[in-house]
Amino acid sequence: MRTIIYGGAVSLDGFLAGTDDALDWLHFSADVQAVMAESLKDVDTILMGRKTYAIAAAEGGSGKPRKKRSRATPPPMRTYVFSRTLPSIDAPGVELVRGDAVAFVRDLKAKPGKKICLMGGGELATSLIAAGLVDEIGLNIHPILLGAGVPAFRDPGVRVRLTLTENRILDGGCVLASYKVLT
Repeated sequence: MRTIIYGGAVSLDGFLAGTDDALDWLHFSADVQAVMAESLKDVDTILMGRKTYAIAAAEGGSGKPRKKRSRATPPPMRTYVFSRTLPSIDAPGVELVRGDAVAFVRDLKAKPGKKICLMGGGELATSLIAAGLVDEIGLNIHPILLGAGVPAFRDPGVRVRLTLTENRILDGGCVLASYKVLT
């Protein structure tokens, strides 16, 4: 069974993005690049919701081939975007999933492959956490209180117990915190 890891950068008060999807508060350093490269080396699949995909595509991270790849940039991966409203996606290596996300991911998790990265998107993450499909949660906690924005976690309807597996300070006062989901 494959491992699903939910993670990303969050403010100290738990937001993935500020109001209007603002990301101007993110501190992106060599430390963060190294952590991302290390965590993605064992990943071959990325899951994201429509809103996260729109932001990633605007930033050039839609799964489209890049012209030049740095050492920290992982090879292209299979990306699944979950949306009931997008009519289609025209990007190599990116597949639109319009059906039941939980059933699709449960089936995907049972297939052979490397780890699966669930990026951003508190709504998609909530449904997968509630279904017991998320195995690990990794957060790059930034030293800022946004007060409002896109929450990293919504109410999954159940308590989710975690155990800390790693924590360390990153450049800029960020804290990397990784947890295993207890079943």
